[in-house]
Amino acid sequence: MSEFIILYEDAEALVIDKPGGLPIDTPRKRGPSIEQRLGELKLGFQREPQPAHRLDTDTSGCLLFARNPKALVRYHQAFEQRLVGKTYLGVLAGIPDQKEGDIDLALTKISSEEKGWRMIPAKKGKPSLTRWRVVAEANGRALVEFTPETGRTHQIRVHAASGIGIPLLGDPVYGTKAGYARTMLHASRLEVARDGKPPIIAEAPMPADFVAQGF
Repeated sequence: MSEFIILYEDAEALVIDKPGGLPIDTPRKRGPSIEQRLGELKLGFQREPQPAHRLDTDTSGCLLFARNPKALVRYHQAFEQRLVGKTYLGVLAGIPDQKEGDIDLALTKISSEEKGWRMIPAKKGKPSLTRWRVVAEANGRALVEFTPETGRTHQIRVHAASGIGIPLLGDPVYGTKAGYARTMLHASRLEVARDGKPPIIAEAPMPADFVAQGF
């Protein structure tokens, strides 16, 4: 089992490059998780750090932890108040005609016995805004930079499929898995402003499976 790559570290914060496919919480069926490996992230501190936000199991990249309860509360508030700068990279399963834009699609959660739960666009859903731009094209696919202004569950995945009209490569819910190991989404940059302290700024390198697509 590989060691976690540390992207940022100080007395109250830790940012790791989360591997794609590794869940934060231990699944019901057990198996590996970040929760089980928090002891590895103490790095000399007494407490185990606690995740300050969520990333889907498939999503790789910047994951922020708080090293004490007070910092955890502050980071939760920063995310809730939209004071955190978040940038994602995603590989679309095609190339869009438009090369940039804003997706303003409200989202709501639905569930069915056949398909389980998922998010869908709905006029009465929660407001959701994502800015996006194509940064590269290769092999009939586009590498897109996403900047979500809100933080809804599966927001980028639904906005890619229903807003741009092309799902993320390997997305089994809003597109097709098509033999890929995961949904191709990567949290590439995280910036958190702090009162009286330098901001937390972390950048995660391009993952190997993105590079393998020609990016």
